[in-house]
Amino acid sequence: MIFKDCDLSPGLLKALEEKGFKDATPIQQKAMPKIASGVDLLASAQTGTGKTGAFLIPLLERISRPSPINSRGPRVLILVPTRELAVQVAKEAVELSKYLKKVSVVTIYGGAPYPIQIRQLSRPHEILVATPGRLIDHLERGRLDFSRLETLILDEADRMLDMGFIKPVEQIAAATPKERQTLLFSATLKKSVLALAKDLLNKPQEIHVSAPQAKHDLIDQRLHETQGLRQKNELLDKVLKDESINQAIIFTSTKRHADQLSKELCQKGHLSASLHGDMNQRERNRTIRNLKSGEVKLVVATDVAARGIDIDTITHVINFDLPMNAEDYVHRIGRTGRAGRKGVALSFASPADRSKLKAIEKYTGLSLSPVKENRENRESREKRPKSRHRRA
Repeated sequence: MIFKDCDLSPGLLKALEEKGFKDATPIQQKAMPKIASGVDLLASAQTGTGKTGAFLIPLLERISRPSPINSRGPRVLILVPTRELAVQVAKEAVELSKYLKKVSVVTIYGGAPYPIQIRQLSRPHEILVATPGRLIDHLERGRLDFSRLETLILDEADRMLDMGFIKPVEQIAAATPKERQTLLFSATLKKSVLALAKDLLNKPQEIHVSAPQAKHDLIDQRLHETQGLRQKNELLDKVLKDESINQAIIFTSTKRHADQLSKELCQKGHLSASLHGDMNQRERNRTIRNLKSGEVKLVVATDVAARGIDIDTITHVINFDLPMNAEDYVHRIGRTGRAGRKGVALSFASPADRSKLKAIEKYTGLSLSPVKENRENRESREKRPKSRHRRA
């Protein structure tokens, strides 16, 4: 489907052309007609499929026509899990609406000054892109006007639930008109996402689109077999002695372990910091800022960072714990090997990780062969006294 053959306004077509968007992606082909018709939509779609354009294009076309309700509040509310995604979606909305009359975009997220956001919310705007936590703050202080809201969008709903935003999302949805259109986009349709969809969506239509596989030709992917946490820690100590590591992201499965491991690395003399969903936006911004400036060399993170860090100087990604979802493996290793540079992705896998490893290999189409232990390391381990021998 070619955009110029769609029933779109000249201004929107001009913006699409300037951005180099000619052909609609599969999710845009499936979603745009449904969204334009006004139905609720439950979509399984990942980053890289063109999902942002899938909902922005038909909604921009709709709001380019005047609303019958005279108010300053938004006609479209887009909820996203992170500041980084809020900025990205808002930027896309601004670029696509540049030739449309009376389309203003406001972005609300934590870590930004309240006075600026209060001024923005007091002026007429058509699109509001926000993270749930900060939006709740403004909602509870009576600064939001949802009287003319037509569409509520939950983008990366699985991430929002993983970050504990279920209650804020439900509170925000309850404050919007009942007759709204609701669109939910999620990389995975797990039980919690389906439960949320059941509560918020009205007879939704469903679409499923897979992302094109990233090839990651510049990333050297290595697998290290381990027998447990102790061996993982020993292996990490050895890996971090590699002088080729400029900066690295170390992924763990839990927020608590991210904090604990980062603290242990600091005690060993490494410039380390943690990054996860329990940190407020100011703390997360500081970690990313310190990583960009070089004040931090190692970041121990959960998957909240898998899609939000775009720093060319990251040379290594270390999967201390394998991710629960194979898709997250691709997002994780994509933090290195950027801007034409080579990168290294190391994964530590214990026997309990076999099912995760198989899922990753099936999803990526690659077979990860274990790195062979060299003779020196093997002999060193064999010389250690075995635990059943008592000391004299």
